[in-house]
Amino acid sequence: MRMTTLLASASAWLPPVDELQLLAPELVLIATLVVVLLVPLASGRRSPAVAMIVILGGLIGLGATLSTATSVGGGPERLLAAPGHPPILLVDGLTVFFRFLIFALLLLITWLWLAGLRGRGGAVMPIASAAAPPEFFVLLLTSALGMLLMVSSLNLLLIVIAMETASLPSYAIVAADKRSRLGAEAALKYVTFGAAASAIMIFGISLLYGQFGTLDLPSLAAKLSRHGAIAAATDVTVFWLSILAVGVGVLFKIAAAPMHLWCPDVFEGAPVEVTTWLSIASKAAGVGLLLRLAHTLAGHSGLGTDFTPLALAIGVLASVTCTVGNLAALRQDSVKRMLAYSSIAHAGYMMMAAAILQQTAAANQATVGISAIIAYLMVYVLMNVGAFGVTAVVAWHAGTDHVTAFTGLGRRAPWLALPMALCLFSLIGLPPLGGFAAKWFLILALGKGAAVAPWLWILVFVAVINTAISLYYYVRVIRQMYLRDDAELGALPAPLGGVVLVNLCALALLLLGTLWFSPLGQSAALLAAGVLDAPPSRGLAGPG
Repeated sequence: MRMTTLLASASAWLPPVDELQLLAPELVLIATLVVVLLVPLASGRRSPAVAMIVILGGLIGLGATLSTATSVGGGPERLLAAPGHPPILLVDGLTVFFRFLIFALLLLITWLWLAGLRGRGGAVMPIASAAAPPEFFVLLLTSALGMLLMVSSLNLLLIVIAMETASLPSYAIVAADKRSRLGAEAALKYVTFGAAASAIMIFGISLLYGQFGTLDLPSLAAKLSRHGAIAAATDVTVFWLSILAVGVGVLFKIAAAPMHLWCPDVFEGAPVEVTTWLSIASKAAGVGLLLRLAHTLAGHSGLGTDFTPLALAIGVLASVTCTVGNLAALRQDSVKRMLAYSSIAHAGYMMMAAAILQQTAAANQATVGISAIIAYLMVYVLMNVGAFGVTAVVAWHAGTDHVTAFTGLGRRAPWLALPMALCLFSLIGLPPLGGFAAKWFLILALGKGAAVAPWLWILVFVAVINTAISLYYYVRVIRQMYLRDDAELGALPAPLGGVVLVNLCALALLLLGTLWFSPLGQSAALLAAGVLDAPPSRGLAGPG
């Protein structure tokens, strides 16, 4: 009798088993966090055993994600619905993709951290290992958990909580090296920008709640659909003001203009591992959140034409973001700062595809835009991990990430120079590399969207021009590696783990631009179809 009562009371707050199974990746992440906190009791605070636990948790998380991928094959699953309230989480193709991306990146960052244990030597650069491994990985795992929730949330309040869960550990991890004044300054700038962005976003959400009486995104979209168009002029003003305020928070996570000013200083002052994490995971989660908001509000509300101003705003911000990023990168001597501005530019490219969703929902072409972003992010992970990985190895040895530290790298460390060159050429978007595939799919998606909204051809022009601009600063590093040399500089020792990591990234980029070109587009289309709860289309086409 007592056991029956306990089970009955537990069922009031404990989700059903099938829902817990769909949340298995997040639960694995939480379990890994707990184990990481307990490991120091047995093996000490500076033991690399913590990294091994994170790797094991990441592998289990990938397996759990694969299991959930098969479970949602029939369509999106909505979870955690309290009695009388709508669900607050969604597991669909987009959720599954970002789970794969975050867990894979978590494994790569841990691999880079382990490689750095042998490669740092007497480096004077700020390094993550200056903090004890438990603290470093607890912050990293907590940030990853927040990013996963950002992409799967259907409730505006939960989105804010998820963003803060992702952001607060990031502020601390930037200052992981307590001896670095540059890191402390970077963390202060980061937290200041983050606090302002969060306050503005919460203000926008409060306006939406006051106007529509709900924090649930699908319910908000349904109310918009019933209204057809906001009736009173004051309502129109309040509505677009609230959308603008919410957009400020999203732009901060993506590091898109004008909320990008924190990015270069933070990337320069943070440890290389943290810089790599923020350049990919933080931007990816922000883009995923932008996709979720854009698709739910515009794609499901029946207001495709009414959201044309939002599409135009996203397009303008995307154009400004990639242009500002590329122009600012031209003047950088620090390779980390150059890659920071490069990541801003690539965030602009991905935002261009998000603009398609506002214009093409009525024409049933939203799959193409989502597919383009998914394919872009797949390639973007490899490009940035490879480029930042080589930068990390050079910085550990030289004590600086200045472009002159790469002098003669083609002779001194050919197995670092070659993957660096391939990653940089891929970031430009040159064939036959994965970066070309990513930009091909983006331009293809914009071209298809232009059949409904011809102004999208402007974004194609902006993307092509910015690609040409980026050629200069990427090739500058390649020139320094192969066309500049100093006979006094000897061979550059590199840890085997770091060399293997960057060469695997370069090899994958080469395959994605050749043999894996079509599979990349097809897999992205399958995941996008899972977002739309629709059968997969023919996918993104190859150049032939």
